[in-house]
Amino acid sequence: MTFTEIRYQILPVIIFITGFCFGQNDLLKQAELLIKNKQSDSALFTLNKINLKDLSIFQQGKYHEINGLSLLQKDKHHLAFEALQNSKENYTSIDSISNINRINLYIIDLLAHQNDIKVSSQPYINEFLNYANKSNNIKDKTEAASTLAVIYLKANDGQKSIKYFNKAIDLALKAKDSILATDYLFNKGVVYSEVLKDYEKALKIFKEVVPIYEKNKDYTYIAYSYNNQAEVYKKKKEYKIALEYYNKAFSIRLDKNNLKSKEIFYENIIPLLDSLGKYKEAYQHSNELITLKDSIDDSEQNTAIIDAEKKYRTSEKEKENLILEKQKTKNKNVAIGLGGSLALGSIIAFLLFKNTKRKQKLAEQEKEIESQKLATVLKEQELTAIDAMIEGQEKERQRIANDLHDDLGGLMATVKLHFNALKDKHSPELFDKTNSLIEEAYQKIRSVAHAKNSGVIAKQGLLKAVQNMADNISASNKIQIDVIDHGLDNRLENSLELTIFRVIQELITNVIKHARASEVTIHLTNHDDSINIMVEDNGKGFNPSQITKTNKGMGISSIDKRIEHLDGKLTIESEKNQGTTVIIDIPV
Repeated sequence: MTFTEIRYQILPVIIFITGFCFGQNDLLKQAELLIKNKQSDSALFTLNKINLKDLSIFQQGKYHEINGLSLLQKDKHHLAFEALQNSKENYTSIDSISNINRINLYIIDLLAHQNDIKVSSQPYINEFLNYANKSNNIKDKTEAASTLAVIYLKANDGQKSIKYFNKAIDLALKAKDSILATDYLFNKGVVYSEVLKDYEKALKIFKEVVPIYEKNKDYTYIAYSYNNQAEVYKKKKEYKIALEYYNKAFSIRLDKNNLKSKEIFYENIIPLLDSLGKYKEAYQHSNELITLKDSIDDSEQNTAIIDAEKKYRTSEKEKENLILEKQKTKNKNVAIGLGGSLALGSIIAFLLFKNTKRKQKLAEQEKEIESQKLATVLKEQELTAIDAMIEGQEKERQRIANDLHDDLGGLMATVKLHFNALKDKHSPELFDKTNSLIEEAYQKIRSVAHAKNSGVIAKQGLLKAVQNMADNISASNKIQIDVIDHGLDNRLENSLELTIFRVIQELITNVIKHARASEVTIHLTNHDDSINIMVEDNGKGFNPSQITKTNKGMGISSIDKRIEHLDGKLTIESEKNQGTTVIIDIPV
Protein backbone atom coordinates (compact mmCIF):
# COMPACT_ATOMS: atom_id res chain seq x y z
CA MET A 1 0.00 0.00 0.00
CA THR A 2 1.47 3.33 -1.06
CA PHE A 3 0.79 6.83 0.18
CA THR A 4 -1.18 9.26 -2.00
CA GLU A 5 -1.53 11.85 0.73
CA ILE A 6 -1.57 15.48 -0.50
CA ARG A 7 -0.47 18.29 1.78
CA TYR A 8 -2.82 21.25 2.17
CA GLN A 9 -1.25 24.22 3.86
CA ILE A 10 -3.35 26.74 5.75
CA LEU A 11 -3.26 30.09 4.06
CA PRO A 12 -2.73 33.18 6.22
CA VAL A 13 -6.07 34.81 6.86
CA ILE A 14 -6.56 38.51 7.57
CA ILE A 15 -8.92 38.85 10.51
CA PHE A 16 -10.88 42.09 10.74
CA ILE A 17 -11.45 43.15 14.32
CA THR A 18 -14.55 45.25 14.84
CA GLY A 19 -15.03 45.84 18.53
CA PHE A 20 -13.98 42.35 19.74
CA CYS A 21 -11.51 41.65 22.49
CA PHE A 22 -7.89 41.72 21.31
CA GLY A 23 -7.04 38.87 23.69
CA GLN A 24 -9.51 36.48 22.00
CA ASN A 25 -8.13 37.29 18.56
CA ASP A 26 -4.52 36.85 19.74
CA LEU A 27 -5.39 33.42 21.12
CA LEU A 28 -6.96 32.48 17.80
CA LYS A 29 -3.82 33.52 15.93
CA GLN A 30 -1.67 31.62 18.43
CA ALA A 31 -3.73 28.46 17.92
CA GLU A 32 -3.44 28.85 14.14
CA LEU A 33 0.35 29.10 14.39
CA LEU A 34 0.50 26.03 16.63
CA ILE A 35 -1.54 23.92 14.20
CA LYS A 36 0.76 24.99 11.35
CA ASN A 37 3.65 23.58 13.41
CA LYS A 38 1.62 20.37 14.00
CA GLN A 39 1.33 21.02 17.74
CA SER A 40 -2.26 19.79 17.90
CA ASP A 41 -2.48 19.35 21.69
CA SER A 42 -1.22 22.88 22.32
CA ALA A 43 -3.60 24.24 19.67
CA LEU A 44 -6.60 22.55 21.34
CA PHE A 45 -5.49 23.80 24.74
CA THR A 46 -5.31 27.37 23.38
CA LEU A 47 -8.75 27.08 21.74
CA ASN A 48 -10.24 26.07 25.10
CA LYS A 49 -9.28 29.50 26.46
CA ILE A 50 -11.43 31.25 23.83
CA ASN A 51 -15.06 32.22 24.46
CA LEU A 52 -16.73 31.33 21.15
CA LYS A 53 -19.59 33.80 21.73
CA ASP A 54 -17.17 36.75 21.70
CA LEU A 55 -15.99 35.97 18.17
CA SER A 56 -17.37 37.25 14.88
CA ILE A 57 -18.90 34.78 12.40
CA PHE A 58 -15.65 34.76 10.41
CA GLN A 59 -13.58 34.16 13.56
CA GLN A 60 -15.94 31.35 14.60
CA GLY A 61 -15.32 29.74 11.22
CA LYS A 62 -11.56 30.01 11.83
CA TYR A 63 -12.00 28.59 15.37
CA HIS A 64 -13.82 25.48 14.10
CA GLU A 65 -11.32 25.13 11.23
CA ILE A 66 -8.32 25.06 13.59
CA ASN A 67 -10.21 22.70 15.90
CA GLY A 68 -10.94 20.35 12.98
CA LEU A 69 -7.33 20.35 11.78
CA SER A 70 -6.09 19.65 15.33
CA LEU A 71 -8.45 16.69 15.67
CA LEU A 72 -7.44 15.51 12.18
CA GLN A 73 -3.79 15.46 13.25
CA LYS A 74 -4.79 13.39 16.27
CA ASP A 75 -6.57 10.83 14.03
CA LYS A 76 -9.98 11.70 15.54
CA HIS A 77 -11.56 11.95 12.13
CA HIS A 78 -15.21 11.83 13.24
CA LEU A 79 -14.75 14.82 15.55
CA ALA A 80 -12.64 16.60 12.92
CA PHE A 81 -15.40 16.08 10.33
CA GLU A 82 -18.00 17.64 12.62
CA ALA A 83 -15.74 20.63 13.41
CA LEU A 84 -15.00 21.24 9.72
CA GLN A 85 -18.73 21.15 8.92
CA ASN A 86 -19.29 23.82 11.61
CA SER A 87 -16.49 25.91 10.07
CA LYS A 88 -18.01 25.58 6.61
CA GLU A 89 -21.41 26.61 7.99
CA ASN A 90 -19.89 29.82 9.43
CA TYR A 91 -18.02 30.68 6.22
CA THR A 92 -21.13 29.96 4.13
CA SER A 93 -23.23 32.37 6.18
CA ILE A 94 -20.87 35.23 5.19
CA ASP A 95 -20.32 33.91 1.64
CA SER A 96 -16.54 33.55 2.12
CA ILE A 97 -15.90 31.47 -1.01
CA SER A 98 -12.13 30.97 -0.69
CA ASN A 99 -12.52 29.70 2.89
CA ILE A 100 -15.45 27.42 1.96
CA ASN A 101 -13.24 26.04 -0.81
CA ARG A 102 -10.42 25.29 1.62
CA ILE A 103 -12.75 23.52 4.09
CA ASN A 104 -14.16 21.36 1.24
CA LEU A 105 -10.58 20.37 0.47
CA TYR A 106 -9.97 19.26 4.06
CA ILE A 107 -13.21 17.24 4.10
CA ILE A 108 -12.35 15.55 0.76
CA ASP A 109 -8.94 14.60 2.15
CA LEU A 110 -10.48 13.33 5.40
CA LEU A 111 -13.06 11.11 3.65
CA ALA A 112 -10.39 9.74 1.29
CA HIS A 113 -8.46 8.35 4.27
CA GLN A 114 -11.40 6.57 5.91
CA ASN A 115 -11.82 2.88 5.22
CA ASP A 116 -15.30 1.65 4.13
CA ILE A 117 -16.87 5.06 4.62
CA LYS A 118 -20.43 5.43 3.30
CA VAL A 119 -20.39 9.24 3.17
CA SER A 120 -19.72 10.28 -0.45
CA SER A 121 -17.05 12.88 -1.07
CA GLN A 122 -18.46 13.69 -4.54
CA PRO A 123 -20.67 16.65 -3.43
CA TYR A 124 -17.67 18.25 -1.76
CA ILE A 125 -15.48 17.59 -4.82
CA ASN A 126 -18.08 19.15 -7.16
CA GLU A 127 -18.47 22.22 -4.96
CA PHE A 128 -14.68 22.58 -4.60
CA LEU A 129 -14.04 22.38 -8.37
CA ASN A 130 -16.89 24.79 -9.09
CA TYR A 131 -15.40 27.43 -6.75
CA ALA A 132 -11.80 26.82 -7.87
CA ASN A 133 -12.58 27.25 -11.58
CA LYS A 134 -14.19 30.63 -10.86
CA SER A 135 -11.26 31.82 -8.74
CA ASN A 136 -8.36 33.94 -9.97
CA ASN A 137 -6.23 32.62 -7.12
CA ILE A 138 -3.37 30.44 -8.44
CA LYS A 139 -3.41 28.34 -5.26
CA ASP A 140 -7.10 27.51 -5.79
CA LYS A 141 -6.35 26.42 -9.37
CA THR A 142 -3.34 24.37 -8.16
CA GLU A 143 -5.42 22.51 -5.60
CA ALA A 144 -8.20 21.96 -8.14
CA ALA A 145 -5.73 20.34 -10.56
CA SER A 146 -4.28 18.12 -7.81
CA THR A 147 -7.78 17.11 -6.69
CA LEU A 148 -8.67 16.03 -10.23
CA ALA A 149 -5.38 14.12 -10.39
CA VAL A 150 -6.26 12.19 -7.22
CA ILE A 151 -9.80 11.52 -8.48
CA TYR A 152 -8.42 10.00 -11.72
CA LEU A 153 -5.83 8.06 -9.69
CA LYS A 154 -8.60 6.46 -7.63
CA ALA A 155 -10.46 5.71 -10.88
CA ASN A 156 -7.31 3.97 -12.23
CA ASP A 157 -7.03 6.44 -15.12
CA GLY A 158 -3.27 6.85 -14.97
CA GLN A 159 -2.77 9.06 -18.03
CA LYS A 160 -5.28 11.70 -16.92
CA SER A 161 -3.95 11.55 -13.38
CA ILE A 162 -0.39 12.24 -14.64
CA LYS A 163 -1.74 15.08 -16.82
CA TYR A 164 -3.34 16.87 -13.88
CA PHE A 165 -0.41 16.23 -11.52
CA ASN A 166 1.86 17.84 -14.15
CA LYS A 167 -0.51 20.82 -14.29
CA ALA A 168 -0.51 21.05 -10.48
CA ILE A 169 3.30 20.95 -10.41
CA ASP A 170 3.55 23.78 -12.98
CA LEU A 171 1.07 25.94 -11.06
CA ALA A 172 2.82 25.27 -7.74
CA LEU A 173 6.17 26.31 -9.24
CA LYS A 174 4.57 29.47 -10.66
CA ALA A 175 3.32 30.19 -7.15
CA LYS A 176 6.91 29.61 -5.94
CA ASP A 177 5.81 26.74 -3.65
CA SER A 178 8.54 24.17 -4.26
CA ILE A 179 7.45 21.97 -1.32
CA LEU A 180 3.94 21.60 -2.73
CA ALA A 181 5.41 20.90 -6.18
CA THR A 182 7.56 18.15 -4.60
CA ASP A 183 4.48 16.59 -2.98
CA TYR A 184 2.72 16.47 -6.36
CA LEU A 185 5.84 14.91 -7.93
CA PHE A 186 5.76 12.30 -5.15
CA ASN A 187 2.16 11.47 -6.07
CA LYS A 188 3.13 11.12 -9.74
CA GLY A 189 5.39 8.33 -8.56
CA VAL A 190 2.39 6.67 -6.91
CA VAL A 191 0.48 6.79 -10.23
CA TYR A 192 3.39 5.16 -12.09
CA SER A 193 3.69 2.49 -9.38
CA GLU A 194 0.04 1.68 -8.67
CA VAL A 195 -1.78 2.33 -11.97
CA LEU A 196 0.63 2.47 -14.92
CA LYS A 197 2.98 -0.22 -13.51
CA ASP A 198 6.00 1.71 -14.76
CA TYR A 199 8.24 0.76 -11.84
CA GLU A 200 11.43 2.39 -13.12
CA LYS A 201 9.80 5.81 -13.42
CA ALA A 202 8.20 5.34 -10.01
CA LEU A 203 11.54 4.49 -8.37
CA LYS A 204 13.24 7.43 -10.06
CA ILE A 205 10.67 9.86 -8.65
CA PHE A 206 10.64 8.35 -5.12
CA LYS A 207 14.43 8.61 -4.96
CA GLU A 208 14.42 12.12 -6.44
CA VAL A 209 12.17 13.59 -3.73
CA VAL A 210 14.10 12.21 -0.72
CA PRO A 211 16.93 14.85 -0.77
CA ILE A 212 14.33 17.62 -1.03
CA TYR A 213 12.43 16.30 1.99
CA GLU A 214 15.70 15.83 3.88
CA LYS A 215 16.62 19.45 3.19
CA ASN A 216 13.25 20.56 4.61
CA LYS A 217 13.43 18.03 7.49
CA ASP A 218 10.12 16.47 6.48
CA TYR A 219 10.74 13.08 8.04
CA THR A 220 7.17 11.86 7.58
CA TYR A 221 7.41 12.11 3.78
CA ILE A 222 10.92 10.60 3.83
CA ALA A 223 9.40 7.56 5.55
CA TYR A 224 6.55 7.50 3.00
CA SER A 225 9.10 7.55 0.16
CA TYR A 226 11.09 4.67 1.64
CA ASN A 227 7.88 2.66 2.08
CA ASN A 228 6.85 3.30 -1.52
CA GLN A 229 10.29 2.33 -2.84
CA ALA A 230 10.03 -0.89 -0.84
CA GLU A 231 6.62 -1.57 -2.39
CA VAL A 232 8.05 -1.13 -5.91
CA TYR A 233 11.00 -3.45 -5.20
CA LYS A 234 8.54 -6.02 -3.78
CA LYS A 235 6.50 -5.87 -7.01
CA LYS A 236 9.74 -6.38 -8.95
CA LYS A 237 10.37 -9.43 -6.68
CA GLU A 238 13.61 -7.91 -5.39
CA TYR A 239 12.66 -8.87 -1.84
CA LYS A 240 15.94 -8.21 -0.05
CA ILE A 241 16.14 -4.66 -1.36
CA ALA A 242 12.46 -4.20 -0.48
CA LEU A 243 13.14 -5.30 3.12
CA GLU A 244 16.06 -2.87 3.30
CA TYR A 245 13.78 0.07 2.40
CA TYR A 246 10.99 -1.08 4.75
CA ASN A 247 13.55 -1.04 7.57
CA LYS A 248 14.59 2.46 6.52
CA ALA A 249 10.95 3.55 6.78
CA PHE A 250 10.62 1.99 10.26
CA SER A 251 13.93 3.59 11.36
CA ILE A 252 12.42 7.07 10.99
CA ARG A 253 10.61 8.16 14.10
CA LEU A 254 7.23 9.41 12.99
CA ASP A 255 5.00 11.86 14.79
CA LYS A 256 2.91 10.12 17.47
CA ASN A 257 -0.26 11.08 15.60
CA ASN A 258 0.68 9.18 12.40
CA LEU A 259 -0.82 5.93 13.66
CA LYS A 260 -2.40 5.02 10.33
CA SER A 261 0.93 5.48 8.56
CA LYS A 262 2.53 3.00 10.96
CA GLU A 263 -0.39 0.62 10.35
CA ILE A 264 0.35 0.72 6.59
CA PHE A 265 4.07 0.03 7.22
CA TYR A 266 3.18 -3.07 9.28
CA GLU A 267 0.67 -4.35 6.70
CA ASN A 268 3.30 -4.02 3.95
CA ILE A 269 6.28 -5.60 5.71
CA ILE A 270 4.57 -8.63 7.34
CA PRO A 271 3.84 -10.52 4.03
CA LEU A 272 7.39 -9.82 2.87
CA LEU A 273 8.89 -11.28 6.08
CA ASP A 274 6.75 -14.39 5.55
CA SER A 275 8.02 -14.70 1.96
CA LEU A 276 11.62 -14.46 3.18
CA GLY A 277 11.04 -17.06 5.92
CA LYS A 278 11.53 -14.55 8.73
CA TYR A 279 8.57 -15.91 10.69
CA LYS A 280 9.66 -14.69 14.11
CA GLU A 281 9.92 -11.11 12.91
CA ALA A 282 6.61 -11.43 11.04
CA TYR A 283 4.92 -12.73 14.22
CA GLN A 284 6.37 -9.91 16.31
CA HIS A 285 5.17 -7.26 13.83
CA SER A 286 1.73 -8.93 13.67
CA ASN A 287 1.29 -8.51 17.43
CA GLU A 288 2.41 -4.91 17.19
CA LEU A 289 -0.12 -4.34 14.36
CA ILE A 290 -2.97 -5.81 16.45
CA THR A 291 -2.11 -3.48 19.33
CA LEU A 292 -1.97 -0.53 16.95
CA LYS A 293 -5.32 -1.36 15.33
CA ASP A 294 -6.98 -1.56 18.73
CA SER A 295 -6.05 2.07 19.25
CA ILE A 296 -7.55 3.06 15.86
CA ASP A 297 -11.23 2.25 15.55
CA ASP A 298 -12.23 3.23 12.00
CA SER A 299 -15.72 1.73 12.27
CA GLU A 300 -16.57 3.84 15.31
CA GLN A 301 -15.19 6.96 13.63
CA ASN A 302 -17.09 6.23 10.39
CA THR A 303 -20.37 5.90 12.30
CA ALA A 304 -19.71 9.20 14.04
CA ILE A 305 -18.90 10.88 10.70
CA ILE A 306 -22.14 9.59 9.15
CA ASP A 307 -24.09 10.86 12.16
CA ALA A 308 -22.36 14.24 11.88
CA GLU A 309 -23.17 14.37 8.15
CA LYS A 310 -26.85 13.67 8.88
CA LYS A 311 -26.90 16.30 11.61
CA TYR A 312 -25.32 18.81 9.24
CA ARG A 313 -27.81 18.14 6.43
CA THR A 314 -30.76 18.16 8.88
CA SER A 315 -29.50 21.41 10.38
CA GLU A 316 -29.27 22.95 6.91
CA LYS A 317 -32.88 21.91 6.16
CA GLU A 318 -34.12 23.26 9.50
CA LYS A 319 -32.39 26.56 8.82
CA GLU A 320 -34.03 26.83 5.42
CA ASN A 321 -37.45 26.18 6.98
CA LEU A 322 -36.73 28.68 9.74
CA ILE A 323 -35.74 31.32 7.17
CA LEU A 324 -38.97 30.69 5.22
CA GLU A 325 -41.04 30.94 8.39
CA LYS A 326 -39.32 34.17 9.39
CA GLN A 327 -39.90 35.52 5.91
CA LYS A 328 -43.63 34.75 6.15
CA THR A 329 -43.87 36.50 9.52
CA LYS A 330 -41.89 39.42 8.21
CA ASN A 331 -44.15 39.75 5.16
CA LYS A 332 -47.21 39.72 7.40
CA ASN A 333 -45.79 42.43 9.66
CA VAL A 334 -44.78 44.50 6.66
CA ALA A 335 -48.32 44.29 5.24
CA ILE A 336 -49.81 45.47 8.56
CA GLY A 337 -47.26 48.27 8.85
CA LEU A 338 -47.88 49.45 5.30
CA GLY A 339 -51.61 49.73 5.96
CA GLY A 340 -51.03 52.16 8.85
CA SER A 341 -48.33 54.32 7.27
CA LEU A 342 -49.25 54.36 3.57
CA ALA A 343 -49.79 58.12 3.37
CA LEU A 344 -46.49 58.97 5.08
CA GLY A 345 -44.66 56.42 2.97
CA SER A 346 -46.12 57.83 -0.22
CA ILE A 347 -44.93 61.36 0.63
CA ILE A 348 -41.45 60.14 1.55
CA ALA A 349 -41.29 58.00 -1.57
CA PHE A 350 -42.30 60.94 -3.76
CA LEU A 351 -39.64 63.19 -2.21
CA LEU A 352 -36.99 60.51 -2.51
CA PHE A 353 -38.00 59.82 -6.10
CA LYS A 354 -37.81 63.51 -6.98
CA ASN A 355 -34.42 63.88 -5.29
CA THR A 356 -33.08 60.74 -6.96
CA LYS A 357 -34.27 61.93 -10.36
CA ARG A 358 -32.53 65.26 -9.86
CA LYS A 359 -29.25 63.55 -8.85
CA GLN A 360 -29.57 61.11 -11.74
CA LYS A 361 -30.12 63.97 -14.19
CA LEU A 362 -27.06 65.83 -12.87
CA ALA A 363 -24.95 62.66 -13.10
CA GLU A 364 -26.10 62.04 -16.67
CA GLN A 365 -25.29 65.64 -17.61
CA GLU A 366 -21.80 65.35 -16.12
CA LYS A 367 -21.28 62.05 -17.92
CA GLU A 368 -22.46 63.56 -21.21
CA ILE A 369 -20.10 66.53 -20.81
CA GLU A 370 -17.20 64.17 -20.08
CA SER A 371 -18.10 62.02 -23.09
CA GLN A 372 -18.27 65.09 -25.32
CA LYS A 373 -14.83 66.20 -24.13
CA LEU A 374 -13.33 62.81 -24.88
CA ALA A 375 -15.19 62.62 -28.20
CA THR A 376 -13.71 66.01 -29.12
CA VAL A 377 -10.21 64.74 -28.29
CA LEU A 378 -10.78 61.67 -30.44
CA LYS A 379 -12.12 63.79 -33.32
CA GLU A 380 -9.10 66.08 -33.13
CA GLN A 381 -6.89 63.01 -33.19
CA GLU A 382 -8.67 61.75 -36.30
CA LEU A 383 -8.43 65.14 -38.07
CA THR A 384 -4.73 65.43 -37.17
CA ALA A 385 -4.07 61.95 -38.51
CA ILE A 386 -6.00 62.65 -41.72
CA ASP A 387 -4.25 66.03 -42.20
CA ALA A 388 -0.88 64.38 -41.72
CA MET A 389 -1.77 61.68 -44.21
CA ILE A 390 -3.08 64.17 -46.80
CA GLU A 391 -0.02 66.39 -46.31
CA GLY A 392 2.23 63.39 -46.86
CA GLN A 393 0.34 62.43 -50.02
CA GLU A 394 0.53 66.03 -51.30
CA LYS A 395 4.28 66.18 -50.73
CA GLU A 396 4.65 62.87 -52.55
CA ARG A 397 2.65 64.16 -55.54
CA GLN A 398 4.72 67.39 -55.60
CA ARG A 399 7.96 65.43 -55.56
CA ILE A 400 6.77 63.22 -58.43
CA ALA A 401 5.68 66.30 -60.40
CA ASN A 402 9.10 67.93 -59.88
CA ASP A 403 10.86 64.76 -60.99
CA LEU A 404 8.71 64.56 -64.11
CA HIS A 405 9.25 68.25 -64.93
CA ASP A 406 12.94 68.64 -64.12
CA ASP A 407 14.25 65.29 -65.19
CA LEU A 408 11.89 63.48 -67.56
CA GLY A 409 10.75 66.76 -69.22
CA GLY A 410 14.18 67.63 -70.51
CA LEU A 411 14.91 64.07 -71.45
CA MET A 412 11.75 63.70 -73.52
CA ALA A 413 12.45 67.04 -75.28
CA THR A 414 15.79 65.60 -76.40
CA VAL A 415 14.08 62.40 -77.57
CA LYS A 416 11.68 64.55 -79.65
CA LEU A 417 14.59 66.34 -81.37
CA HIS A 418 16.18 63.01 -82.22
CA PHE A 419 12.96 61.70 -83.75
CA ASN A 420 12.66 64.84 -85.87
CA ALA A 421 16.23 64.35 -87.02
CA LEU A 422 15.46 60.71 -87.92
CA LYS A 423 12.88 61.98 -90.44
CA ASP A 424 15.63 63.69 -92.40
CA LYS A 425 18.58 61.40 -91.78
CA HIS A 426 18.40 57.61 -91.76
CA SER A 427 21.54 57.21 -89.65
CA PRO A 428 22.03 53.99 -87.59
CA GLU A 429 24.05 55.91 -84.99
CA LEU A 430 21.24 58.43 -84.55
CA PHE A 431 18.74 55.57 -84.27
CA ASP A 432 20.81 53.87 -81.52
CA LYS A 433 21.17 57.17 -79.66
CA THR A 434 17.40 57.75 -79.80
CA ASN A 435 16.73 54.18 -78.59
CA SER A 436 19.15 54.72 -75.67
CA LEU A 437 17.35 57.92 -74.66
CA ILE A 438 13.98 56.10 -74.72
CA GLU A 439 15.43 53.35 -72.48
CA GLU A 440 16.76 55.99 -70.07
CA ALA A 441 13.32 57.64 -69.92
CA TYR A 442 11.71 54.27 -69.21
CA GLN A 443 14.14 53.57 -66.32
CA LYS A 444 13.46 56.99 -64.80
CA ILE A 445 9.70 56.35 -64.94
CA ARG A 446 10.26 53.04 -63.15
CA SER A 447 12.41 54.79 -60.55
CA VAL A 448 9.65 57.34 -59.85
CA ALA A 449 7.05 54.57 -59.54
CA HIS A 450 9.35 52.58 -57.23
CA ALA A 451 9.97 55.60 -55.01
CA LYS A 452 6.23 56.22 -54.78
CA ASN A 453 5.51 52.68 -53.60
CA SER A 454 8.53 52.08 -51.37
CA GLY A 455 6.71 53.25 -48.21
CA VAL A 456 8.19 54.52 -44.96
CA ILE A 457 8.74 53.13 -41.51
CA ALA A 458 5.42 52.00 -39.88
CA LYS A 459 5.82 54.31 -36.92
CA GLN A 460 5.19 57.27 -39.25
CA GLY A 461 1.79 55.84 -40.27
CA LEU A 462 -0.98 53.77 -38.58
CA LEU A 463 0.99 52.62 -35.54
CA LYS A 464 2.24 56.12 -34.75
CA ALA A 465 -1.29 57.56 -35.10
CA VAL A 466 -2.75 54.94 -32.74
CA GLN A 467 0.04 55.45 -30.20
CA ASN A 468 -0.44 59.22 -30.28
CA MET A 469 -4.18 58.77 -29.73
CA ALA A 470 -3.55 56.40 -26.78
CA ASP A 471 -1.00 58.77 -25.19
CA ASN A 472 -3.30 61.80 -25.46
CA ILE A 473 -6.29 59.97 -23.93
CA SER A 474 -4.16 58.38 -21.19
CA ALA A 475 -2.86 61.84 -20.25
CA SER A 476 -6.31 62.64 -18.81
CA ASN A 477 -5.62 60.05 -16.02
CA LYS A 478 -9.20 58.76 -16.47
CA ILE A 479 -8.19 55.68 -18.47
CA GLN A 480 -4.87 54.00 -19.33
CA ILE A 481 -4.45 52.81 -22.93
CA ASP A 482 -1.52 50.58 -23.98
CA VAL A 483 -0.61 49.76 -27.60
CA ILE A 484 1.19 46.49 -28.44
CA ASP A 485 2.29 45.78 -32.04
CA HIS A 486 3.60 42.59 -33.66
CA GLY A 487 5.13 42.50 -37.15
CA LEU A 488 4.15 46.04 -38.27
CA ASP A 489 7.53 46.79 -39.86
CA ASN A 490 6.08 48.31 -43.06
CA ARG A 491 3.20 50.61 -43.75
CA LEU A 492 -0.07 49.36 -45.21
CA GLU A 493 -1.98 50.90 -48.09
CA ASN A 494 -3.11 54.44 -47.16
CA SER A 495 -6.87 53.88 -47.31
CA LEU A 496 -6.57 50.65 -45.29
CA GLU A 497 -4.53 52.41 -42.60
CA LEU A 498 -7.11 55.17 -42.39
CA THR A 499 -10.02 52.68 -42.10
CA ILE A 500 -8.24 50.69 -39.36
CA PHE A 501 -7.46 53.91 -37.45
CA ARG A 502 -11.11 54.98 -37.58
CA VAL A 503 -12.29 51.53 -36.42
CA ILE A 504 -9.90 51.59 -33.44
CA GLN A 505 -10.93 55.15 -32.66
CA GLU A 506 -14.62 54.14 -32.67
CA LEU A 507 -13.89 51.18 -30.38
CA ILE A 508 -12.05 53.40 -27.89
CA THR A 509 -14.95 55.89 -28.02
CA ASN A 510 -17.33 53.04 -27.11
CA VAL A 511 -15.12 52.01 -24.17
CA ILE A 512 -15.01 55.58 -22.85
CA LYS A 513 -18.76 56.13 -23.22
CA HIS A 514 -20.12 52.78 -22.05
CA ALA A 515 -17.57 50.44 -20.42
CA ARG A 516 -16.50 52.34 -17.27
CA ALA A 517 -13.06 50.82 -17.79
CA SER A 518 -9.78 51.97 -16.27
CA GLU A 519 -7.46 50.01 -18.58
CA VAL A 520 -7.49 49.25 -22.33
CA THR A 521 -4.98 47.28 -24.40
CA ILE A 522 -4.80 47.59 -28.21
CA HIS A 523 -3.03 44.71 -30.03
CA LEU A 524 -2.02 45.19 -33.71
CA THR A 525 -0.62 42.06 -35.38
CA ASN A 526 0.52 41.56 -38.99
CA HIS A 527 0.17 37.90 -40.07
CA ASP A 528 1.47 38.62 -43.64
CA ASP A 529 -1.86 37.61 -45.23
CA SER A 530 -4.07 39.34 -42.65
CA ILE A 531 -4.13 42.08 -40.03
CA ASN A 532 -5.45 41.23 -36.55
CA ILE A 533 -6.77 43.96 -34.26
CA MET A 534 -7.73 43.14 -30.67
CA VAL A 535 -9.05 45.72 -28.20
CA GLU A 536 -9.43 44.55 -24.57
CA ASP A 537 -10.87 46.49 -21.62
CA ASN A 538 -11.53 45.74 -17.95
CA GLY A 539 -14.92 47.45 -17.92
CA LYS A 540 -18.39 46.36 -16.82
CA GLY A 541 -18.97 44.14 -19.89
CA PHE A 542 -22.32 43.21 -21.44
CA ASN A 543 -24.21 40.34 -23.04
CA PRO A 544 -23.00 40.04 -26.69
CA SER A 545 -26.20 38.15 -27.62
CA GLN A 546 -28.09 41.43 -27.21
CA ILE A 547 -26.26 42.81 -30.25
CA THR A 548 -28.02 41.64 -33.43
CA LYS A 549 -27.75 42.63 -37.05
CA THR A 550 -30.88 44.74 -36.71
CA ASN A 551 -29.96 46.25 -33.35
CA LYS A 552 -26.21 46.60 -32.96
CA GLY A 553 -26.00 49.86 -31.01
CA MET A 554 -22.93 51.23 -29.19
CA GLY A 555 -21.27 52.25 -32.47
CA ILE A 556 -20.91 48.62 -33.53
CA SER A 557 -22.97 49.13 -36.71
CA SER A 558 -20.53 51.58 -38.36
CA ILE A 559 -17.56 49.39 -37.38
CA ASP A 560 -19.24 46.27 -38.76
CA LYS A 561 -19.95 47.98 -42.08
CA ARG A 562 -16.32 49.07 -42.46
CA ILE A 563 -15.04 45.58 -41.64
CA GLU A 564 -17.57 43.97 -43.99
CA HIS A 565 -16.42 46.34 -46.77
CA LEU A 566 -12.87 45.02 -46.27
CA ASP A 567 -14.07 41.35 -46.28
CA GLY A 568 -13.04 41.14 -42.63
CA LYS A 569 -14.49 39.41 -39.59
CA LEU A 570 -15.67 41.01 -36.31
CA THR A 571 -15.93 39.00 -33.06
CA ILE A 572 -17.09 40.34 -29.67
CA GLU A 573 -16.43 38.46 -26.40
CA SER A 574 -17.86 39.86 -23.16
CA GLU A 575 -19.42 38.93 -19.84
CA LYS A 576 -21.04 41.01 -17.12
CA ASN A 577 -18.32 42.52 -14.87
CA GLN A 578 -15.61 40.63 -16.82
CA GLY A 579 -14.64 43.27 -19.41
CA THR A 580 -14.93 43.12 -23.20
CA THR A 581 -12.65 41.89 -26.01
CA VAL A 582 -13.24 42.90 -29.65
CA ILE A 583 -11.31 40.87 -32.26
CA ILE A 584 -11.07 41.97 -35.90
CA ASP A 585 -9.38 40.03 -38.73
CA ILE A 586 -8.84 41.84 -42.06
CA PRO A 587 -7.31 40.05 -45.09
CA VAL A 588 -4.44 41.88 -46.77
